[in-house]
Amino acid sequence: MAITGCAPTRDLYGRVSDLQLTGMPRVRIPTPLLSYTNATWVHADGETVDEVMQNLDRAYPGLRFRVVDEQNAIRKHMRIFLNDNITDLSETVCEVDIVTLMQALSGG
Repeated sequence: MAITGCAPTRDLYGRVSDLQLTGMPRVRIPTPLLSYTNATWVHADGETVDEVMQNLDRAYPGLRFRVVDEQNAIRKHMRIFLNDNITDLSETVCEVDIVTLMQALSGG
């Protein structure tokens, strides 16, 4: 269960998003991983980023493996942000936090 007692994130008008009223962190899913969730925003419970990823994998099998490798390290082409800051799997998550999964793009 996510840590309670954190201040909710508010928009420019001071409103709390309806998506934040579930008591679980919101997770933003990048386009290349939408085939797992069929939604750009999902909710997943957990006290750390790693627990959130494990719970995401229970709800959407295979998703965690695309982000985290067998050694429990974030894959080189992936980034995880907690709110607006790049983070690692051990970071504590509050129920009002936003976890963003980001996949690097390449080409030229």
